[in-house]
Amino acid sequence: MTIHNISENDSILNTFLAEIRDTVIQKDSMRFRRNIERIGEVLAYEMSKSFDYKSKTVETPLAKTEVQIQENDMVLCSILRAGLPLHNGLINYFDKAENAFISAYRHHLKNPETFEIIVEYLACPNLKGKTLILADPMVATGQSLLATFEALKPFGTPKEIHLVAVIGAQEGLDFIKKHFPKNTTLWIGAVDKDLNSKGYIVPGLGDAGDLAFGEKLQH
Repeated sequence: MTIHNISENDSILNTFLAEIRDTVIQKDSMRFRRNIERIGEVLAYEMSKSFDYKSKTVETPLAKTEVQIQENDMVLCSILRAGLPLHNGLINYFDKAENAFISAYRHHLKNPETFEIIVEYLACPNLKGKTLILADPMVATGQSLLATFEALKPFGTPKEIHLVAVIGAQEGLDFIKKHFPKNTTLWIGAVDKDLNSKGYIVPGLGDAGDLAFGEKLQH
């Protein structure tokens, strides 16, 4: 698996990352969602450099000219609910992509520090031979991404897989690198070193879903 950590090079992305981490700024849920969306746009732009292109003749008011047009047949899949703002950022750039959505959440067992990933909802088009983009804002343990990938297998084998995340822990990256196919590329905003005992990224930013949409009731 190839990993592109975009924050390793200074850009406006680092400003958006700083704002979503800031405990004062992140209290504004609308700004938090917009910053996640903008990070998705930055990652989409960087990812687009790796795609396939074909030449097309375009007629302007003055003359004809040759331009390069992206030709990947894409399916963009996001994990509900935290993945929605990131999905919006990606589809702002990949507006012709088909879309898939999956509900995957942590179900805590008797020990609050242990959990399993439960998938309850999935809507997906045919993936055979397509470019699959899996979007999950936080890669902590990596189990949610793996559970999503396993749930998508009945829909066909994609030509290539791109994973998109805002922040990830190194442990989670090592996990998905071990379990995903070799033709997988990860595009990520920043990589943090640690996970705490509950499997949350440190320093991270907190619960992305709660910050974007409000606190949820546990069941």
